[in-house]
Amino acid sequence: MRYENFTVKKDGFAGHLAAPDSGSDKAVIIIMGGEQSLLPGIKFAERFADFGITGLAVSLFGAEGLPDSPDRIPLDMFIPAVRYLRDVKHTEHISVYGQSMGSVFAILCAVYIGGFDKLILVSPTHVPFEGTSADKKTMTRHSIATYLGREIPFVTADFSKQRSMKYISHPAVPYKVTGMWAAFYKAYCDKQAVSKAELPIEKCDADILMTAGAMDECWYSVYSVKRLAARLRKNSFGKRVKTVVFPHGSHLSGLMPDRRREKKLYRMIPLIGLFYRTFGRYKKENLSYFEQSEKEIISWINDIPKSEG
Repeated sequence: MRYENFTVKKDGFAGHLAAPDSGSDKAVIIIMGGEQSLLPGIKFAERFADFGITGLAVSLFGAEGLPDSPDRIPLDMFIPAVRYLRDVKHTEHISVYGQSMGSVFAILCAVYIGGFDKLILVSPTHVPFEGTSADKKTMTRHSIATYLGREIPFVTADFSKQRSMKYISHPAVPYKVTGMWAAFYKAYCDKQAVSKAELPIEKCDADILMTAGAMDECWYSVYSVKRLAARLRKNSFGKRVKTVVFPHGSHLSGLMPDRRREKKLYRMIPLIGLFYRTFGRYKKENLSYFEQSEKEIISWINDIPKSEG
């Protein structure tokens, strides 16, 4: 496996690449979160490389030259990332993979930058949110994302009513959710804000795969998948679309780092279950969803029409 690291100062973006030793005509830009995430982006890049696909994990915040928190993150930095894969690595087929908060930037990349074969969204949201400061509590009154210096429209989630990770009952769903889920749900109910901020996914030119857990405890991702799919239907979207909903799925889903290589990480699963309670309650099912997600995602990337391949 071949590795490369990128910095904002030198390359225009911060990130980490893992490529198969033999190279590849396929690559995926992976968008997860910050530079110091619990699940580092490079581990996902390596997993794609295991399947013969170059993985380039691009950090959203926390690296030198980037915001120190998810606030006014410049979408512009993905332009040199795509250019590097296209012009330097000579990659023919490029996909973009966004998980959780990364789904916002994956959709924005597909809409504003374009040139992707596939758009893959895991536990997505259909609207960008207001940015937060480094303490993860203070709202900034600015968008989480900018493009060419302009803020992307957003909705505000009010986290002042209850603790973000306190589990509560909510009338909208039959399972317990976090205070964060409740705050996001209330934001989704602000029809005026949503009408201005809803991501125009139909403007992208990629085949779209969306997956979500039906019991997501962090935000209502299955609702977002339905909203995004309805928007595509309404606008007679011309590319392929597939949605996969896992009945007992948690917010933590999608392709995961290699289990044999990352034994230490997988030993933390009982602790992860305390944080993601759906995952902890349905651990066996969610571990099987990891495998199903992986198959769906890799198959989706590799499925290139014969006229294009």
